[in-house]
Amino acid sequence: MTGRRDPRAWWLDDDIMEQFRRRKSQEPGSDRAGWKRENSGVRVLRSNPTGMPFGRIFGRDPQISISTVPRNASIWQFSEKEISDLTIATVAFTAALGFMFSNGIIGALNNPNQFILGAIRSLLALAPAFVLHEIAHKFMAKRYGCWAEFRADPSGLRFGLILSALTGIVFMAPGAVMVLGRTTTAQFGRIALAGPVTNIALWLIGAILIVSGHITGIRTDLTDILLLTWVWGNGILALFNMLPFGPLDGRKIKSWSDTVFWIWISISAGAVYANLTVLRSLLA
Repeated sequence: MTGRRDPRAWWLDDDIMEQFRRRKSQEPGSDRAGWKRENSGVRVLRSNPTGMPFGRIFGRDPQISISTVPRNASIWQFSEKEISDLTIATVAFTAALGFMFSNGIIGALNNPNQFILGAIRSLLALAPAFVLHEIAHKFMAKRYGCWAEFRADPSGLRFGLILSALTGIVFMAPGAVMVLGRTTTAQFGRIALAGPVTNIALWLIGAILIVSGHITGIRTDLTDILLLTWVWGNGILALFNMLPFGPLDGRKIKSWSDTVFWIWISISAGAVYANLTVLRSLLA
């Protein structure tokens, strides 16, 4: 026994993204450096790794050219690898926000209850903004016959956790939805738009509940805190992702349609403005 991995073992791995990479690298004459999106007709989307309130600003889309993708899988299918990565990213994201609410690891050690409550608050009110944003990209991509799965970013998670523990500031890249397959420019833009639209829909639910609570008087300090965190998280995440540069969704949307881009960045900015004015006053 040499302890070396059988090179054929990847056939059994539960990670189709890695299978695609290996298959492509084994093709004769494969030249990734010569891959051109505009000529191949293949588009690969890396939805921006979303942190709260920041994500990875710099970087570029991965250059992986795939000619065929599985089309018989259910839109609701999640591989074991994807579920594992989503769980890891959500736990790390929640812990980082717990450090933020307790002013870093020193504050967490001095007041463990504050850290725990901050983490629970993040899990309930902020984690859905991140998870559902990424799943929206996945569902829209699979609707167009692409293969899409979430992948955690270990280096981004480590950096974000360490930074939040030391400074209480969250700057994290939890991961991204990797999409492989052929799409048109419009489909590519719609896949990117699905994330911000989901955040605006979630923001609208929170805003309606805040207004309803103010009108009916059915509210508590706990629900006020959770709803305020909810609308701020979704508003900022939507607006940040609509910025038209780097690997953010806004750049892909603007490449597809200037009109759609300006409509949704205006809606996102309006949500943040409403947080600062109307919703804040209702919760005062």
